[in-house]
Amino acid sequence: MDFSLSPELVAYLAELDAFIEAQIKPLENENDNIRFFDHRREYERTDWEAGGLPKREWEELLAEARRRADAAGHLRYAWPAEMGGKNGSNLDMAVIREHLAAKGLGLHNDLQNEHSIVGNNPFILMFKEFATNAQYERDSAKLLAGQMRTIFGLTEPNHGSDATHMETRAVRQDRDGQPGWLINGEKMWSTGMHVATHCMVFARTSGEDGDATGITCFIVPADAPGVKVEEWLWTFNMPTDHPRVSFTDVWIPEDSYWGQIDRGLGLGQSFVHQNRIRQAASSLGAAVYCIEESVKYARARKPFGKALAENQAIQWPLVELATQAEMLRLLIRKTAWEMDRMPHKEIERQISDKVSMCNYWANRLVCQAADQAMQVHGGIGYSRHKPFEHIYRHHRRYRITEGSEEIQMRKVAAFLFGYLGPKRALFKDQA
Repeated sequence: MDFSLSPELVAYLAELDAFIEAQIKPLENENDNIRFFDHRREYERTDWEAGGLPKREWEELLAEARRRADAAGHLRYAWPAEMGGKNGSNLDMAVIREHLAAKGLGLHNDLQNEHSIVGNNPFILMFKEFATNAQYERDSAKLLAGQMRTIFGLTEPNHGSDATHMETRAVRQDRDGQPGWLINGEKMWSTGMHVATHCMVFARTSGEDGDATGITCFIVPADAPGVKVEEWLWTFNMPTDHPRVSFTDVWIPEDSYWGQIDRGLGLGQSFVHQNRIRQAASSLGAAVYCIEESVKYARARKPFGKALAENQAIQWPLVELATQAEMLRLLIRKTAWEMDRMPHKEIERQISDKVSMCNYWANRLVCQAADQAMQVHGGIGYSRHKPFEHIYRHHRRYRITEGSEEIQMRKVAAFLFGYLGPKRALFKDQA
C-alpha cells in the first residue's frame, strides 16, 4: 500500500504555490485589496444596505483572480478534458483543496463563497454524467463559458434534509399550442441568486411524498415570470447571498430539464458526493491552519517567563486535534481514491457512507480547531485581527448545509446496519 503522492501532483502543488506568489499575492495587496482579508473583511465585503449581499468590488476582485487562474490553466483543473479541463481526479482535488485551505485566508482560496484558483464546480461533472445528448448540445457551451450560472434549488422552507417530501410541484401544461410545465413552490438557501441566469429547480412530477423517484430537475430562467426573491436571509456568516425564492405559476417549455423526467434526485446525489469530499478536504486544511498557527503562537508567547507551549494545558488539546487531522486525512484520501476507481453513479451505492464520514467529521473538526486557536491566542484570537472567528463562522455552516451531520450520520448508520449499501444483502431475510 503506497501512501505517497504522485510526483506529478507534488510538482503541481509547487506550480500552484509559484502562481500564487507571482500572480495572486500582488493582486491581493494592490489598491488596498488586503482590506477584504484583514480585520476589515466583513465590513468591506458586505453591502449592508442591499440585504447583506456581497459588494460589487469584492466580487470583481474574486473574478479577476479566477480569470488569472483560468489563463494559467488552473481554474478548470478538475473538469473533464473534453470540457476544457485536465481530468483532475477526486484524490488530486482533495489534496489540492487541503493544501490551499491550509495557507489560511487569502485571494488564492476564500471558501466563504467557494472561491478558489482551482475551481470546485460539481455542476460540470453532474451535467456531463446526466445530460442527454440533446441537453448537452443545447446547454454545454453556455455552461462552460460561464454564461449559464445556476442556483441549486433543492431545500425548501418546510423540507430540508428530506428532499423526497418537497412541496414544489410541476405539472404538464400546454401554452399557445406548445407543451410545457407549470411550476409552483418555494426554495430556500438559493445561493448565488443575485448573479444566476438559471435555477435548478427540483420538483415532484409524479409519485407520492417520500418516493425517491418522481422528482425532476428543471432548468428555469432566473428572470422567468413568476420567479421572485422573497427575502435575503441574513446569516452568521457575512456577506450572504442565500435567499428564499418563490416560483408562482412559472411556465417553461417541455424540454427545460436536465437528466430524465422523474429521475432528478440522482443529479442532487451526484452533486453532494463531489462537493462533500472536496469540502471535507478544505475543512481539514483550515483545521490544520488553526493548529499550526496555535503551535507557532504558543512557542513565541512567553507569559510568566516561559513559552506558553511548555504547558500541558496548551499541548494536549492541540495534540488531540493534530491526531484527528492525521487520521481524517487518510480517510479523505482513501475515499477520494475509491471514488476515482468506480463509475460515478456507483458512488452513492457503494461508498456514500465513507463520503459522509469524511464530511461531517471534517466540519466538526475545523470548528473545534478554530475554537481552540482562539483560546490559545487569547484576546487577540477572539478579535478580527486574527482569522479564526472568520474560519469558525464560515465552516460552522457546513455542519448543516452539506447535509446536516445528523443526516450524514444517519447515512453511515444505514450502511453500517445494512439498510443501504453493500451490506444490505447480508440482512435481506430480516425485516
